[in-house]
Amino acid sequence: MPTDAQNTPHNAPALEFKSSTFSVPVLVLSSDDFVIIEQQLQKKTQLAPDFFKNSPVVFDVQWLNKQNLALDIKTLAAIIRKAGLLPIGIRGGNDAQNKHALELGIPVYSVHNSLAAEPKKAEAAPQKTAESPVVPATKVETTLITHPVRSGQRLYAEGDLIILAQVSAGAEILAEGNIHVYGSLRGRALAGVQGNTGARIFCSQLAAELISIAGIYKISEDMRDVVRDKPVQIYLQEHALIIKEIT
Repeated sequence: MPTDAQNTPHNAPALEFKSSTFSVPVLVLSSDDFVIIEQQLQKKTQLAPDFFKNSPVVFDVQWLNKQNLALDIKTLAAIIRKAGLLPIGIRGGNDAQNKHALELGIPVYSVHNSLAAEPKKAEAAPQKTAESPVVPATKVETTLITHPVRSGQRLYAEGDLIILAQVSAGAEILAEGNIHVYGSLRGRALAGVQGNTGARIFCSQLAAELISIAGIYKISEDMRDVVRDKPVQIYLQEHALIIKEIT
């Protein structure tokens, strides 16, 4: 009896590469003291162990190198793994650090790579001239989800994301625009993931593990004293997340 492999044409592709967008935390280092780094990293991950467990992370050593502070990449990677994170890249490294990272199987990213959206300084809009044609903006459709988002599911929308049900703990929803959840938000919600600082998050009941707009985030431990289990809107104001009850 022929197997499935025998029925597959020899010229049929076994794989393909596709472009995609992922939001990856960036660990920006401002100290070369490994004891302090380990203590603070352990403390941070213990605040939300389910969120940080086996989470990929890119570490940024650009500031340290500007201050001429030496850092051993192998030791740093070991500390990150000990905290339960998975180092998947280095950013802002010098030639020696990048070489060492590659020897450890850690990819090298340029400082211009945006793996996790980070706030950027607003640039002045170019003035229109008679020689500059006006290009119409591309309309991005809104994504509508009518069913609950279960634990372990991950949804991404290029525009706004509207969910007419609850988002369970352990689920992750991401949108380049706004996020609307007409139910309880218990998972992770990341709006403006491509750097849109004007994006907002709206939900009927806030009980999230993490909320983020344009890379600025709060975890559940940071939201103990804010409005919870009520309709709220979340937005950025002077690089700080504001959570305001909707009345």
